[in-house]
Amino acid sequence: MGYKSFEDMPVWQKAMELAVRIFNLTEHLPRKEDYSLTSQIRKSSLSVSGNIAEGFGRKHTKDKLNFYYHSRGSLSETKSHLIYGRRVGYFEKKDVEDLIDFIEEIWKELNSLINSLTQKSQP
Repeated sequence: MGYKSFEDMPVWQKAMELAVRIFNLTEHLPRKEDYSLTSQIRKSSLSVSGNIAEGFGRKHTKDKLNFYYHSRGSLSETKSHLIYGRRVGYFEKKDVEDLIDFIEEIWKELNSLINSLTQKSQP
């Protein structure tokens, strides 16, 4: 885990890709959703990579872990927004399934990162 920058972390790269994919998915949502679903899902998806980056920049393991946990929370929030968007008919089933699979992949990588840091911090 000797990355020089957060940008080198595969989990950050995937999280950034998720944010871009969510942005593209929401490009054609109705204008009435601009300050609702569009804003919420874009913020939560962008927060995943943002928190990974912020955690990377922290010196203490406890601080790093807090940001990685926040990142995981934002992943769950994004997934919830996707499910809502599908249920109200804004998103296609296949698009949501693909994105949820991708979210699960990022979730596993974040858990691996969290677990390795947790083990490292144990005496």
